[in-house]
Amino acid sequence: MKKCISDDDIIEVSAMLANEVGLDNLSLKMIASKLDIKSPSLYNHFSSLDEIREKIMIYGWMNVGNKMIESTVGVTGYDAIRNMCYAFYDYASNNKGIFSAMLWYNMYDNEVSLEATKRLHEVIFEIVKPLNISNKNTKHCIRLMRSFLEGFALLEDNDAFGDLLSINESFDLSLEILINSMKSLEGK
Repeated sequence: MKKCISDDDIIEVSAMLANEVGLDNLSLKMIASKLDIKSPSLYNHFSSLDEIREKIMIYGWMNVGNKMIESTVGVTGYDAIRNMCYAFYDYASNNKGIFSAMLWYNMYDNEVSLEATKRLHEVIFEIVKPLNISNKNTKHCIRLMRSFLEGFALLEDNDAFGDLLSINESFDLSLEILINSMKSLEGK
């Protein structure tokens, strides 16, 4: 009897495997084995391993976006920004393979990529709107947050800090500096 497997099943399993073995070590054979199917069957769903990796990237951005948005429930302003940053950091730290795929995201690459973070960007703009920061500066702040969050998580994931100083304290301090920088843009 043929096993009924959806594209979503394949991406879910591929994402979890990427977390276990690393994105660079992911293979079609490994994915097929985990799904208990033959490797060529994957070509009925995806054209290549690169396409699966791209789907893992979208999967990651959709999931982290949902977690970041959920973290804002009941809070506003800078508390919401702070919660979103912690939600991202937690997701990236606990999903290293998926996060690896997310690093090369470009929302302007194609329509699917744009959809992956459109809602997240809309929520950030709604949170920042009452803070009286211009749209242009809000876009700069989003780039700053992305650079900080992705860079910090990337360094931590690769054990690149190498200091005995608490990584969590460094993250907390860096986040407060980012938020204070945003406060300096109010009215601008």
